[in-house]
Amino acid sequence: MAGWFKELVSGWSSGWTLVLVLHVATTLFMVGLIWLVQIVHYPLFAQVGDNAFSAYHQRHTQWITIIVAPVMLLELATGLLLWLRAPTEPFWIINTLGLGVLWASTVLWQVPIHNQLPQADGAARLALIHQLVTSNWLRTLVWSLRGAMLSGWLLKLLK
Repeated sequence: MAGWFKELVSGWSSGWTLVLVLHVATTLFMVGLIWLVQIVHYPLFAQVGDNAFSAYHQRHTQWITIIVAPVMLLELATGLLLWLRAPTEPFWIINTLGLGVLWASTVLWQVPIHNQLPQADGAARLALIHQLVTSNWLRTLVWSLRGAMLSGWLLKLLK
């Protein structure tokens, strides 16, 4: 067993355990949420008519941000703390790189599409929705892989 893992099992204080549990919990919450958004919510954007879409999208953005922003920020903060605790360990490097991909995709890809949606209508809006759904598969995959990786690691830790 790697030395850092032995230290983790035997030497973590309750504060670090809380950081780890919060990180795993926020990641798993986001795994469930991203699948709901990917399979149900984003595709249903195409069913909202042009006249109602702008108001619908504004409410969606307002409410989803209230749910997602605090969870993503807590996931990021706890993930960075865990990486700083063991910055050379491949597991935490991969986890942190995954967080970077998620944040970059959100800020550089999904948010700009969302910003364009209220101004578009008809075929242009449907094309943007298709682009949103297609591009969001990256986040769905990365969150799912990180969720599986962290769950496996936590189960190994608990044994």
